[in-house]
Amino acid sequence: MSAFVVTGTDTDVGKTVFAAALTGALDAHYWKPVQAGLEEGGDRAQVARLAGLAEDRVLPEAYRLATPCSPHRAAEIDGVIIDPDGLALPPQRPLVVEGAGGALVPLGGDLLYADLFAHWGLPTVVVARTALGTINHSLLTIEALRARGVPVHGIAFVGEAIEDSEATICRMGAVERLGRLPMLDSLEPDTLADAFARNFDLADFQ
Repeated sequence: MSAFVVTGTDTDVGKTVFAAALTGALDAHYWKPVQAGLEEGGDRAQVARLAGLAEDRVLPEAYRLATPCSPHRAAEIDGVIIDPDGLALPPQRPLVVEGAGGALVPLGGDLLYADLFAHWGLPTVVVARTALGTINHSLLTIEALRARGVPVHGIAFVGEAIEDSEATICRMGAVERLGRLPMLDSLEPDTLADAFARNFDLADFQ
């Protein structure tokens, strides 16, 4: 498997940090097709720093939108129409593709990120926090993806270990538990790479 999609159960669950860790571990290219909100360079800049990527491995977004909100609304504010034909996967491999927010975030019209994931057909990793509410959010996300035919590769947790919640999600969602990134006191390329190596098996992404 030379390409993965990374999605989340919600906004700010740690999806971008996990995407950076996976990109670095695979020595992959990174692509976020739609960036809404350009503070500090957006997620592309953060991933490049955390994964220690060369410039040519951080692919340009198809759409860069100024307002930090749902892509469909950010596009409206910027006077942009997001064309699904402009969201074709880049040819570079290995590749990590990051969505925005959760799986059912709208891009415009009736197009949701999950619909785009289904069109791409790539194995998709769901990133979920371990905090209260994660069972509901995670199971809903898994169900929504599978209803559209998205191949769910597994779930990656972010946060403190909550064994019952993690095990319940994986059992009821019939999904592989890939690992868990702990909260890091210092979020730097070396600490992130070390945390990924200690808590995930790279063979699960080969």
